[in-house]
Amino acid sequence: MTDLNALGEIGLIDRIRQATPAPTHPETVLGIGDDAAVFTWDDAHYGLLATDVLVEGIHFDLTYVPLKHLGYKAITFAVSDIAAMNGLPVQVTVGLSLSSRFPVEAVDELYEGIRAACEAYDVDLVGGDTSSSRSGLILSISVLGKVPKDLITYRSTAQPNDVICVTGDLGAAYLGLQLLEREKQVFLADPNMQPNLSEERTYLVQRQLRPDARTDVVHELRDLGVRPTAMIDVSDGLASELLHLCRQSKTGAVLFDENLPIDDQSYLAAEEFSISPITAALNGGEDYELLFTVRPQEYDKLSTSSRITAIGYLTADPSQIVLATKAGQQTPIRAQAWEQVKQQ
Repeated sequence: MTDLNALGEIGLIDRIRQATPAPTHPETVLGIGDDAAVFTWDDAHYGLLATDVLVEGIHFDLTYVPLKHLGYKAITFAVSDIAAMNGLPVQVTVGLSLSSRFPVEAVDELYEGIRAACEAYDVDLVGGDTSSSRSGLILSISVLGKVPKDLITYRSTAQPNDVICVTGDLGAAYLGLQLLEREKQVFLADPNMQPNLSEERTYLVQRQLRPDARTDVVHELRDLGVRPTAMIDVSDGLASELLHLCRQSKTGAVLFDENLPIDDQSYLAAEEFSISPITAALNGGEDYELLFTVRPQEYDKLSTSSRITAIGYLTADPSQIVLATKAGQQTPIRAQAWEQVKQQ
């Protein structure tokens, strides 16, 4: 038997994809292999379909995750996949499995967050399913979106010399998780202790509990007249997503550590936890920012955006995906997303 950890996340996805028959319906444009499946919507648009599953004890801990925030975050997970295809969400369905330990009011609170996210992303909640569960709370979110055919963006179409860009900042959600886990341990040791989450750490906690999908950047790119050559959302960490993009585009990459956008609060928290802020930015995950590439001549259109940072460039050598320091040292970039999932 093959151990899952030996295969790794990328290997497992490839194994499933290779064993899946090719699509037979003419409406199916793309199946497994990107952030969302692609199908024909109408003459001018492609439809997009993405699904995300959240499992209690793996993706969230109800000790410190309010159900309202969980509902909002669950929709964000799936909507982010649509944004990564340069699309916008339209409809969403929610599958819910839960045990009898949850009262009706808990479900009400969860759906309050779901409805708030649907309103924020202009999405219709159109259905779903419910069932009982013996292993806690499980959420399955499917979201339907659409994108003009001339704006669809895949992971596999980047080119050497493209500029690598990322939205927002990185590592904050992971460091917010460290803060929450620390306070959980304090509470378990002494239930009378109150959480010690200072005001200057609010941003990090918010980034973990209630992240936002970057549909705003999709609108901004359209307004600027920029179509990325490739794009993916940063859910499993920048390193993992960059490897996905480079592998499917058959390119290498050089990232500059000094260019990685890291918030001041993240630097302070990283020091507090003796974690390298660069490591948090590369491997932390759950930032739900967009990692994308553009042709060098297109980058000038983005250079004044406060939401977008150039962090490197693509090369023609797929075997070299490296992080470069100011001193000129280069370190191979490795994905650690699977190990993080295993440890949670």
